Amino acid sequence: MQQVTIYSKSWCPFCVRAKSLLQAKKVAFQEIDVEKEPTRLAEMIQQSGRRTVPQIWVGDTHVGGCDDLFALESAGRLDSLLAG
Repeated sequence: MQQVTIYSKSWCPFCVRAKSLLQAKKVAFQEIDVEKEPTRLAEMIQQSGRRTVPQIWVGDTHVGGCDDLFALESAGRLDSLLAG
C-alpha cells in the first residue's frame, strides 16, 4: 500500500469528503493541517502548484484535490494507484 499524504484545513468540507473516502477504503494517511503548520502551506504550493486544499499525494503521485480523488475512484483507478 502506497503512503497517502493529504494537506488540509480543519474546516474545509472538501478535505472532510476526501478523508471520508480514504477512511471508507480503510486507507491510512498522513494529514498535514496547513493552518496548524503554516510553513507547510508554502511546501504544498511549491509541490503541487495549487493554493487550494485538499492536495493529495499517493506515494510520489500528485492526485490533486477532492474532485480529482473522486474522479479516480469513479474511473476505477484509485485502488490500483493505492496498491502501487
